[in-house]
Amino acid sequence: MKQKDFIYYANKLGKENIPFLFIIDFEAENPLIFEFGHIPEDISFNIKGFSYNEKNNFSLPENVVLKKYPVSFQEYLNAFNIVKQAIQNGDTYLLNLTFKTPIHINCDLKTLYFYSEAKYKLYYKDRFVLFSPEPFIEIRNNLIFTYPMKGTISAEVPNAQELLLQNKKELYEHYTVVDLLRNDLAMVSEDVRVSKFRFVEEIETIKGKILQTSSEIIGKLPKNWNENIGSILIKLIPAGSISGAPKKRTLQIIRQAENTNR
Repeated sequence: MKQKDFIYYANKLGKENIPFLFIIDFEAENPLIFEFGHIPEDISFNIKGFSYNEKNNFSLPENVVLKKYPVSFQEYLNAFNIVKQAIQNGDTYLLNLTFKTPIHINCDLKTLYFYSEAKYKLYYKDRFVLFSPEPFIEIRNNLIFTYPMKGTISAEVPNAQELLLQNKKELYEHYTVVDLLRNDLAMVSEDVRVSKFRFVEEIETIKGKILQTSSEIIGKLPKNWNENIGSILIKLIPAGSISGAPKKRTLQIIRQAENTNR
């Protein structure tokens, strides 16, 4: 589906108050949208306990083996140096650098989906599985919320929470992403404010518990926001916490450094 078709269809469904599921890539080049009641059986999801197609007829292998094959140090260094130079030039002051990492696991994606725990997870048959502790946006009572998550430490470290909150690097990074998300929400809403700043959440990972800092940012939407939900989503994508700031220039640097589509 083309981006303009996604905007039209999402706005139409929103105006008619028809619930839908959307799946969208990093730069919204290949969006998908499905009315509830017409979601393919190839898709399963769980959003904070609200689930679809979660019949579990799968069992994990007795010993789960997961192997990762990260890029070479040199490949990473080349990309890192591009980002470093861009920061020194003042072209970006926050950038989320990522790499495609092949993995091997001795079970299929649907089994992995069912036996993994996350606040937000999605499975699309023979395409992908994804997990996230962080929502993109939430809309409640004509208010739009976003929860940027930046700043991480192992929960096993002594005085972990205190160290995390006092770390200047993590603080400045969090300030930056909060400012970016405030500006993003200001494109689609009014009276934007930070209602909670740098609260700590504990997250369980395969390697143990970690602590992360998040903030809550709120904006006031017009009463007819549902008629423009597709337009709102496209304006906000990609999320600031997985791109960087300033967003437009940072996206150009990401394309250069990563040299692949997300």
